[in-house]
Order: sequence, then C-alpha cells, then structure tokens
Amino acid sequence: MESLKVNDYMNRRPVTFTTEMPVAEAVERLLGGRHTGGAVIDIKNKLVGFLSEQDCIEQMIESSYYREQVARVKDIMRTEVLSVKSYDSILEVAQKMLAEKPKIYPVVDDDGYFLGCISRADVLYAIDVQLRDGYKR
Repeated sequence: MESLKVNDYMNRRPVTFTTEMPVAEAVERLLGGRHTGGAVIDIKNKLVGFLSEQDCIEQMIESSYYREQVARVKDIMRTEVLSVKSYDSILEVAQKMLAEKPKIYPVVDDDGYFLGCISRADVLYAIDVQLRDGYKR
C-alpha cells in the first residue's frame, strides 16, 4: 500500500481562489462545487493560503451584522498552510489527516507551486480500492 501515491488520486481541478477575490464570490465557488475549502494561489500558481468554509462563515456573519461585504480572501485566509507533495504516500497522508485534522490538503511541488488537492474522500477511496483489489487475489 506504500506504493499508493497522492499523484494518482488527487483532484487536479479543485476550486481555487485569489487573494483579491471578494469573500462573497469565494463563498459562491464553495457552494457551487460543494467544496469545504480550497487553495489560494497567486498569479504564478504558487500556493499562498487556504480558505475554508469555517473562515467564510465567520466573515459572512460579520458581513450580515454590519451589512457590508467588502472583505477579500486575503483578509481571512490562512497563510500557514499544511500541504503535501504529489509523490507522498497515501498512507502517510491518511496518518497526517488523523493527526492534524484538515479535510483537504493542497498538493504542491518542491517549489511551492500548486498542483491540486487531496481530500479525505480521495484518501479513503484510494485505500478502499487497494483493499478491494487485495481481497480479489
């Protein structure tokens, strides 16, 4: 099972955001794709942050209270982002998810460029496929 790599199961076209995007637009992207969060990338496709539903809920409550929607993604995103590499083992990522609790990890190359995301569901699917294949043998 160590041969299972993130590269084989990651989402290569996940939802992404820019730092200047209004939070309301980011929320629409999350809702439209039924995502729980996504990577914030710069113009060169480098990972600069992460935005989750939880980050947005707090801002949306504040916006509704003050009747303002002027916040940008850069105002509420997390800049300390836990990420994984495409060559990481699915099992290592699964153990990391158990210890650190993020539901989604951005996948980056060695230079920090964004490649995609891997979610708990992706990891669970990879392990399930491997287990089912093992039972068939």
